[in-house]
Amino acid sequence: MSDAQDRWGIPGTYVFDLSLSRQGYAINKMCNSLKFDENREAFKADEEAYMERYGLSEEQKQAIRERDWLRLTQLGGNLFFFLKLGATLGYGLYTIGAQMRGESYEQFMSTRNVPGAT
Repeated sequence: MSDAQDRWGIPGTYVFDLSLSRQGYAINKMCNSLKFDENREAFKADEEAYMERYGLSEEQKQAIRERDWLRLTQLGGNLFFFLKLGATLGYGLYTIGAQMRGESYEQFMSTRNVPGAT
């Protein structure tokens, strides 16, 4: 169990506290910038240059390259910000949720209590 999990006593949960907020500042700042069309186009044209522009660490960049949403959370990414990244790349909330839980999209959707949700 990580220090963050030990501190909060909630295994498998990453509480977005001040420590994670500081750690993930660059991720969240970059993701928030994707609310503008021109920034989404710049990111899609050259992801590496765009990530470099925001000073992401190699570990943060790797999580983005791998579309590893759980790792982004562990590195201080906040879902409300990295949903902008997901939307830019064509990943919806349920797809991201499934990956974070280690499930297929179909498995994840079978746990939702919303008929017809996608």
